[in-house]
Amino acid sequence: MIQQNTRDSRRRLLILGAAGRDFHNFNVLYRDGPSDVDVVGFTATQIPNIDSRRYPSSLAGKLYPEGLPIWKEDDLEEVIQHQRVDQCMLAYSDLEYSKVMEISSRCLSSGAEFVLMPPQKTMVESCKPLIAVCASRTGCGKSQVSRYIINALEKQGKKCVLIRHPMPYGDLAAQAVQRFGTLEDLERHHVTIEEREEYEQHIVKGTVVYAGVDYEAILRQAEQEADVVIFDGGNNDTPFYKPDLWICVCDPHRAGHELQYYPGDLNLRCADVIVINKANTAPSGSIDVIKANIEKVNPTARCYITSSVVSVDDPDIIRGKRVVVVEDGPTLTHGGMKYGAGKVAADAYQAEIVDPRPYLVRSLTKTLEKYSHIEQVIPAMGYFPDQIKDLEESINAVPCEAVIIGTPMDLQKVVHITKPCVTVTYAVDDTEEPFLKEEVMNFISKHIK
Repeated sequence: MIQQNTRDSRRRLLILGAAGRDFHNFNVLYRDGPSDVDVVGFTATQIPNIDSRRYPSSLAGKLYPEGLPIWKEDDLEEVIQHQRVDQCMLAYSDLEYSKVMEISSRCLSSGAEFVLMPPQKTMVESCKPLIAVCASRTGCGKSQVSRYIINALEKQGKKCVLIRHPMPYGDLAAQAVQRFGTLEDLERHHVTIEEREEYEQHIVKGTVVYAGVDYEAILRQAEQEADVVIFDGGNNDTPFYKPDLWICVCDPHRAGHELQYYPGDLNLRCADVIVINKANTAPSGSIDVIKANIEKVNPTARCYITSSVVSVDDPDIIRGKRVVVVEDGPTLTHGGMKYGAGKVAADAYQAEIVDPRPYLVRSLTKTLEKYSHIEQVIPAMGYFPDQIKDLEESINAVPCEAVIIGTPMDLQKVVHITKPCVTVTYAVDDTEEPFLKEEVMNFISKHIK
């Protein structure tokens, strides 16, 4: 039973989130006031096992000395009733607009207002030039674009530090500010598979990565060692920082979604630059659909077309073989994709993909029940140790000759795979003029002395 809050009668606010944007909005808007708002807590969804925690007092500030509870979004109506909630703020991402309205209806029918916060009101300003790389959906290729931009800037002698959208799935107090300069730092911070997918490729290329919970404190530390700060957004969320250059990456495999999903639609409308990635594998006509939507809602944006080039470290291991494909988890789950780079590699080398579904165990079985569009591939789910164990057991149970690792990390560091493996990597390449690197050069001339 959820206990009823007995604090005074200020406007009582519940923040609906997924351990990211929700915490940021609280920190920026409510941690130190205003005096007429009483934040009663958060709800959580999308990510396993992130509810039933507390937002710690060390992060919640002096107005909330006991910290703040985090409830399941499944219990939203009950929370609203027992906490006497006046207003609910939606603060997480990659939601179809029909889902946004469903959540709104749940709040309104329970007697609470439903609000969305303009992204500009939660942007922290930096003293260094800052580029924000965001997207229309999860899995468009933000990290690829970030690596491209960092490479171009560093060729001009500029040191970049990357700040990644939050993924705090462990001890929130301990994760307030995290710096990853080496692969050993990944072990020291006990990161999940999902965090490794986002951090590892940057670290291998020598880029320092920051993440955590308190994004103003993170920015102030990152500024001390950067000429340029790159904010690499999560899912299709909007920037946490006021950008000097706002980039939105779109995916032609999901043409039309750029206007149908919140808050990716905001990225499309607000961006200075829009990158249509994966042009080399785009379905016929899909790029034109995105271009037409850009012209409709953001005609002044500068548009670039790029390819996502897939590479395999040892193609002979999978050429013509029976394989199981492991893909980036979030791209398949709340990103809604049926496959990723692993399947692209399998097709390129005439590999036969074995259907893994009969061999999945426990949590992975439940994941595919929830995301029934996933058929031929295994999502690399690893938010907690039992899930990693289930992933390992499932991969090894599939009767195949080789494993294609399509997730952007060295999965074999955390999962023991008994069959020969290949690792798939992918990188952005310019497809047609104008080239994206020209945008980087213009940024340098305009913002860096």
